[in-house]
Amino acid sequence: MNPDLERLIRLQRAETDLRRVEAELQEIPRQRAELEATLARERGRLDQGREAHGQTQKARRQHEADLQDLEAKRSRYKGQLMEVKTNKEYTAMLHEIEGVEREIRLREDQILAEMERAEGLSAEVKAEEEAFKEGEGRAREGGRALDERARTLEQERAHVTAERDAVAATIPSDALELFQRVARLRGVAVAEARDGMCQVCHLKLRLQMYAEIKRNDEIQQCPACNRILYYVTPPAATGAEP
Repeated sequence: MNPDLERLIRLQRAETDLRRVEAELQEIPRQRAELEATLARERGRLDQGREAHGQTQKARRQHEADLQDLEAKRSRYKGQLMEVKTNKEYTAMLHEIEGVEREIRLREDQILAEMERAEGLSAEVKAEEEAFKEGEGRAREGGRALDERARTLEQERAHVTAERDAVAATIPSDALELFQRVARLRGVAVAEARDGMCQVCHLKLRLQMYAEIKRNDEIQQCPACNRILYYVTPPAATGAEP
């Protein structure tokens, strides 16, 4: 194989590896943000459950306070009942007492309902607390994994960058300039030719050109996308029937 073509292939592989590593590094902040968002949603559900539980406790206390006032009012009316002097006043006072007693029963029902609701919410809050605790553990573990992955990728990036620069330093300036020009336009500067076509743009190559590319003895470009083409000899088949 032409030495410059071989170096260009190695350079392209290093560039491809470097882009992969950098793309993975760019994904890490997004993945970290997803972990944080998931934990925040779990925290939000827990806070909502606690808020709802607190509201029902507050409502129960208010009903209990109202009940005390109503019971005091009923006691007062009963005391006044003994002081009335006419049947009309007596009947009116009984109506007042009945009304208060209806209100008392209503408050008692409301207190019972709030107690039942609080019991259900308490169980929900406990479940949410367990879920949030597990979520915190997953977030910490995920954060540590992302930190470790970032360190590994940083090391890999430094290694691949050094390898790319070392290869680029051995390539003649005209071939390196060609590589860089095509890379700026196409992203990938070097492509494999296989099955009679460029494997990136899929142009069907002329038979004579494909035969020349298969020799890998000079730098040739795809007529359509201008990428530098090379050919990989397929491995010999083994274990074939005679």
